[in-house]
Amino acid sequence: MDIICVSCPVGCLMTVEQTVGRLIVSGNQCPAGIEYAQEEMTNPTRNIATSVPITGGDMPMLSVKTKSPIPKSAIIEVVNAIHQVKIKAPVTIGDMVLADAMGTGVDIVATRNIEIMKNSLLP
Repeated sequence: MDIICVSCPVGCLMTVEQTVGRLIVSGNQCPAGIEYAQEEMTNPTRNIATSVPITGGDMPMLSVKTKSPIPKSAIIEVVNAIHQVKIKAPVTIGDMVLADAMGTGVDIVATRNIEIMKNSLLP
């Protein structure tokens, strides 16, 4: 299998072959490529960044992200859970929006500040 390493800006095209109990990686220009290939083949993870509606804020949407990567297999469930969250202003960067998203052990956090809308009629 061919994969492109994203560990550094070089972006090596690597070939990964699985033999009995072992992965053979070629095409990497640094040791980080080997680590990346092993993780990608055995336990691929991804970061998620999305947005959710927020009420009473000076912006209509709040950008959020995973605090650390989650298993690739959990992405759809986590995104669906994030989009069920109800948020009220004010929010500060780093505030937890969703704890332990779908049992991954990873929190979802705000990535921007949103203040309460001035002259808001909302409670």
